[in-house]
Amino acid sequence: MTFKKHIPNLITLLNLLCGTIATILAVQNELVFAAYFVLLGILFDFFDGFAARLLNVQGELGKQLDSLADVVTSGVVPGIVMFQLIVRSIDKDWVDGLSCEIGKWVSYPNINEKWIAFLGLLITLGAAYRLAKFNIDERQTSSFIGLPTPAASIFVLSLPLILEFSSIEIVESIILNKWFLIGITLVLTYIMNAEIPLFSLKFKNYSWKSNQIKYVFIGLTIISIVLLKVIAVPFIILLYVLLSVFENSIFKQK
Repeated sequence: MTFKKHIPNLITLLNLLCGTIATILAVQNELVFAAYFVLLGILFDFFDGFAARLLNVQGELGKQLDSLADVVTSGVVPGIVMFQLIVRSIDKDWVDGLSCEIGKWVSYPNINEKWIAFLGLLITLGAAYRLAKFNIDERQTSSFIGLPTPAASIFVLSLPLILEFSSIEIVESIILNKWFLIGITLVLTYIMNAEIPLFSLKFKNYSWKSNQIKYVFIGLTIISIVLLKVIAVPFIILLYVLLSVFENSIFKQK
């Protein structure tokens, strides 16, 4: 029993490890590899809760540790990635990491413009605030209030993956537009903390009547990934929010 109760926490620490590695990679502007480690960390984030429920060892320690790990994986990393993308949108030659090119960044002729890149760190602040609220909000047991931080993180980390694997020029020009990136930053920061009920993918049963929105979302997600591949990821997050809003409006009418 003593070891069993630590298994979920060990999985949570793997999430934190992935987030820490991703932070180092993001600072070095290795955004694609940072994205891989964030996705792996989010996978561990899913399984730690699953393991805790399966082993019936949920506790306050695990809850707090989970949030601390998420602050790094789904808060610090996407903030740094957004910072790097905004800098790149201003300086198309920005290919080296901040850690080894800080002198170049500070001495750049348009340094005043580059300071706006720090707006990307609003995602980190918004994620930390959202996670703190989540820990004391008893309404979020079977659904969410505001966009979960892993979803926001996946949205941000999908952008460098799209830049790497998509050959559509207009997509690159959109993503590397500083106003697009700043807009995404502000929207994600707001929606993580907005009082918007969003459904979770937890199933109490598997009937169609009780889970219509969830099945529609899963079906559209699979179709989108097959057709659009990595480009589908931001649209899937947007679809998640829109379907939740639709479900809420239908529920209010009943």
